Amino acid sequence: MSRLRRLAVLAAATVIPALGLTLAGTTQASAAPNFQVPFKCGVTVTAATFSGHSPANSVDFQKSGITGMPVLASAGGTVSRVANEGSTSYGRWVEIDHGGGWTTRYAHLSTQSVSVGQAVSLGKQIGTAGATGGVTGPHLHFEERLNGTAQKAKLNGVAVPYYGHTNFTSKNSCGGNPYEATEVCGSGFSVVDSQSLANGSGTAYLLYNSSTKSNCVTTLKAVSLGTASPVSAFLEVQGSARTTDSGSFTYYAGPVKKTAASTCVKWGGSVGANAYESPFEHCD
Repeated sequence: MSRLRRLAVLAAATVIPALGLTLAGTTQASAAPNFQVPFKCGVTVTAATFSGHSPANSVDFQKSGITGMPVLASAGGTVSRVANEGSTSYGRWVEIDHGGGWTTRYAHLSTQSVSVGQAVSLGKQIGTAGATGGVTGPHLHFEERLNGTAQKAKLNGVAVPYYGHTNFTSKNSCGGNPYEATEVCGSGFSVVDSQSLANGSGTAYLLYNSSTKSNCVTTLKAVSLGTASPVSAFLEVQGSARTTDSGSFTYYAGPVKKTAASTCVKWGGSVGANAYESPFEHCD
């Protein structure tokens, strides 16, 4: 998982998009926001991707009874387009500018509930799903765009498979850190130890991959979520130098990975002034 997604978005894009999208200035790209499934917390939808989709890398969210379901902002930003193409193309659609060249589009809406220039936070309802425009059935057409070009979508840090039909359960505005330690460290890692940090500020995790004999440490914040603030994670294999990831991040520090089969490790992390450091342990 790319740690760039945790960095604060620094630059705001000045974009005046149409269906063919024309940029009104040169925008420096920055890290993508942590885009979320654009439906309410706990709702499971099918993300459909297919060859020949226009534009490429778009996602169609499908679900029985989707018509009228609230559609939510997948990340915070400013509404840059509210349009109605009638019975063609996108139909009723909304675009949100997230800064740094990143925008999202939500199409085939049955209703729109925001206006151009309106600031929206993650999870803000922007309309309801429907079947307007050139469609054969109700669904939500969704795009994550960088400088006007649709990118392969990621939802809560998980890449949407191309091509296929994959179920995603929304964590949009569920509360708490949207990441899990196993997501940060990646496939094959399981949590073997964890330590809550003082004042409920976060949790440091030690994970292990039995196939690769690798350890992984990450510290997940529980405060100032979505805002860059000091957080760190470290891992030290006995007899080797310590490796630390630290900085101002929005959700977590790490992953810090080292191979350590049958060797003791020292691990820990911090959120703000609240820190934990283990003794050398987990030597098996």
